Amino acid sequence: MNRIEISVLRPQAALQAFADTWKQAGAGEEIRHRLAFGSLRELFSVITEKRLDLLRHVASHEGLNVRQLAQSLGRDYKNVHTDVTELVELGLLERGNDGVLVAPYDEILIHAGLRDAA
Repeated sequence: MNRIEISVLRPQAALQAFADTWKQAGAGEEIRHRLAFGSLRELFSVITEKRLDLLRHVASHEGLNVRQLAQSLGRDYKNVHTDVTELVELGLLERGNDGVLVAPYDEILIHAGLRDAA
């Protein structure tokens, strides 16, 4: 199963996660796919409910372009295009040469700690 982890991290924890990933890559180790945000507000402003619905739809119906996706979801083309562009920039969607959309992940794990790690 191909998964991505999305975390809400404080700046120091985000820097440490980046450094750890850099070391893993340098050592030739397998890298976990990760995204990090500085706050829940930031996370939810980018990963909205409509965008999650869009991701689920693409995962279940790969091979659609943006126009077909907008029609399938019953949403405005421009809004779907904006959402797709943002999700592609985050790496949560991929766009083929022919404009076909693919969801590269089967699962998204979201972590938001309540306390700092000891």
